[in-house]
Amino acid sequence: MATLITALCTNSTYKKYYLLQSSCCLWRKVCRPASTSSEVSTALRPFYFVVHPDLFGQHPKERAANETALQQLSSYIETVLRSQTPVPTELRFFLKGEKGLKPTPLREVRVALKSRDLQQVVTSVLKSCSLPTEAAKKIPVVENVKKEDRFERDFTKYKANKSDFQFREEVRQERASFTLTSWLEKNRDESRQRQEAAAPTREEALRQSQALAKSLQLKEVKWDCGWSQAHFIGCLQSLQTLTNDHPDLLAVLKGRRLVFGNETGVSLDGLVMINSAEPRHNWLELVKQIPKADEALKRIPSLEQAVSGLLKDIMVVRRKFQQKVLVSEYEAMLRRLATSLNDYRGFRNYPAEWPESLKNFRLVVETAAGPLMLSPTGQFIVPSSCPAFLLVNFLSSNLDKAKSVLAKYQSDKMLEKILKKQVLVHLGLDDLRKDDAVTPERMVKCCERLLDAIPMVGDNLKGAELRITHYYSVHADGEVCVPWDWTI
Repeated sequence: MATLITALCTNSTYKKYYLLQSSCCLWRKVCRPASTSSEVSTALRPFYFVVHPDLFGQHPKERAANETALQQLSSYIETVLRSQTPVPTELRFFLKGEKGLKPTPLREVRVALKSRDLQQVVTSVLKSCSLPTEAAKKIPVVENVKKEDRFERDFTKYKANKSDFQFREEVRQERASFTLTSWLEKNRDESRQRQEAAAPTREEALRQSQALAKSLQLKEVKWDCGWSQAHFIGCLQSLQTLTNDHPDLLAVLKGRRLVFGNETGVSLDGLVMINSAEPRHNWLELVKQIPKADEALKRIPSLEQAVSGLLKDIMVVRRKFQQKVLVSEYEAMLRRLATSLNDYRGFRNYPAEWPESLKNFRLVVETAAGPLMLSPTGQFIVPSSCPAFLLVNFLSSNLDKAKSVLAKYQSDKMLEKILKKQVLVHLGLDDLRKDDAVTPERMVKCCERLLDAIPMVGDNLKGAELRITHYYSVHADGEVCVPWDWTI
């Protein structure tokens, strides 16, 4: 498994959270032999490379669908590896056409999972994407499966006797019967055991992070990665070793905030970001480039103001839940869009129906390959390569919609904060978080229903760390994941 993770991390395109999360989940201590998880990961490697969300930057809906499906697949496989009965799941992925062909619509693929046989599960996933299945044959076949278990009826028999629609409908019905209360009762003890087992590791990570912050005089040291706290400790120790070997170079970190995550560089917020998967010599190169990044940071406000001034004082902001953007990249994006807008203004005026000022609207500048869209938060998402005339037409068509979407988002966000505090107190949670893909509107609905369900949930979540996602799971550190649209 370590070999797979190392191979993935050497390719910068695939360093993002969900691929690492998918691999990392299989790396945990489970009841099956370690070789099984390694063989599963190796067999699924071609699949990860064709459905990875990074390949769908211009298709936000499909990107989100693939992110969710990868999480569900990871959770399903982890459950099987723990020798437990998984919840029947139907995965929904999107694939692109072959390279070199004319642009074609994305192809939707659905995979129904009901088996506890990992070889069968992996084979089904690979076949759905027309990928070779030879590697799946190396996965040990599950033996002595209880015949009476209704979740483990033979997949092949079902496919032979029922249409695809009927089969998918049965999967949906069985999953719908899997309620929040029944799942919590079944997994409550395991969650608490894992949380208690992981407590010493969390405490040690906190101790070492505080010691490192004191040693380097840092404002803060954060862990923003899908890996375990044990990996965090390893990163802290590695950075401390660098500090001991190169004290003069690392002195530039004094007074800064440091984040271990999936990127390397300086963010727009001035965060020093260190990729937890990269070797230490890469970290050292980052430290050497910090002074240049600081100079670029000083130029960012004037560039944002230039774009704002060219678009009637529209607010240039950063995208909600956006991957961290490096300063050097963002500076180049702003310059490119500003040049395009300046050229446009040299030849024509903005539409007469536009208001005198656009200061109540928000615009986010993204990479050249990004989408031109109105986000669920009411922000105009604009790729730096977007021609000015196309941007003007898009703004004209969506100003009214943006105003209403932004107002609703702000209202939902305020209500979400209030409801999260109430859920924390009334359910006795230690922590309550959500995935970025869960919008404030969905979080509001989830919290309202959790408060209504307190009599039925009881003490099953007392002291738990709860994450609202799109799937059920118990992480290695005891964190409890439940879908936002759970049923009671």
